[in-house]
Amino acid sequence: MMWLLLATTCLICGTLNGDGVFQLQNEVNPEVWMNISEIITYNGYPSEEYDVITEDGYILSVNRIPHGRKDAGSTGPRPVVYLQHALFADNAVWLENFANGSLGFLLADAGYDVWMGNSRGNTWSRRHKTLSVSEEEFWAFSFAEMAKYDLSGIIDFIVNKTGEEKLYFVGHSLGTTIGFVAFSTMPELEQRIKMNFALGPMASFKYPTGVFTSFFLLPDSLFKAMFGTKGLLLEDEKGKLTSVKICNNKVLWVICSLFLSSWAGSNMKNMNVSRMDVYVSHAPTGSSVQNLLHIKQMYGADEFRAYDWGSEAENMHHYNQSQPPLYDLTAMKVPTAIWAGGHDVLVTPKDVARMLPQIRNLSYFNLLPDWNHFDFIWGLDAGQRVYSKIIALMKEYS
Repeated sequence: MMWLLLATTCLICGTLNGDGVFQLQNEVNPEVWMNISEIITYNGYPSEEYDVITEDGYILSVNRIPHGRKDAGSTGPRPVVYLQHALFADNAVWLENFANGSLGFLLADAGYDVWMGNSRGNTWSRRHKTLSVSEEEFWAFSFAEMAKYDLSGIIDFIVNKTGEEKLYFVGHSLGTTIGFVAFSTMPELEQRIKMNFALGPMASFKYPTGVFTSFFLLPDSLFKAMFGTKGLLLEDEKGKLTSVKICNNKVLWVICSLFLSSWAGSNMKNMNVSRMDVYVSHAPTGSSVQNLLHIKQMYGADEFRAYDWGSEAENMHHYNQSQPPLYDLTAMKVPTAIWAGGHDVLVTPKDVARMLPQIRNLSYFNLLPDWNHFDFIWGLDAGQRVYSKIIALMKEYS
């Protein structure tokens, strides 16, 4: 969708060179062409990368910043924090602003051992022990499997690697959904979490007002006819190159900002437009159509449930009951801190208000009236208004 819009704009506004290739002359930021490990080392931090194999065979790429830039010589265990990205994103979202405004780098400098995962199906976690990405079975997952297998597998790996039995969890958007599902259904996993930090929390999706939520009104059959039954918005280097150049252009970047406003809400003055090419170079990273269908099932619903397989017989096969199980957030015991945006059109204040009474151990809540859905990761003032409080709460709940 985004890439179609940007490509169309290129046709309207670009200039042709002698080979018939559109040219936009602005230089792009060097981080655009880097993988996550390269972004970390480019900013002067130590980087480690691991493969985590889930119980059901997916091979996930996980990155680590073991310490900050100034404390390489210090010894002893560090408190561990795990960061979980949103839909169609990768773990670069925690590193895409300058180091003094990116949560991953700020946590490392504050003395934390920072781990960042990539959910199954995105650019960096598109491998399996036995399945090929060309097989439909590879893509038969949603955020339910990301909670049950990805998150639990990654946390087990971190605990075994560091020796730290408990860690902090930070999620954004669908990353919070993964946490909510895991912590409300897997008590043994929840016991390993010191505190749950939810940014733009998504457990109710009844009242989104963004333009693109109209896609969730489509019947499932039409949705699958349009998007298929495997992966969706997988990385397209040519389309990405076009969007990077457009979003980096001093005039055309406004098109990118208008798209983001339609998707996430207004507040573009809080975004560093000089980094727009970095932001779009790491999105979309792809996911499964089934994941979108599960989110579609949440749209307008009164309850938060596991994936509905479409018939009583199929649900009986998967769950031994005719309806998908309910995700009961009241079962969560982990201390939870929540931040929401007043201008968020994806996870609206109305949906957050529906969810809040279900969080029994709500330790902190803050509604930022001027923020949209992306301010939690890209906001110019995120360090002062949110990240500093996250670090303070981590110290309080150490």
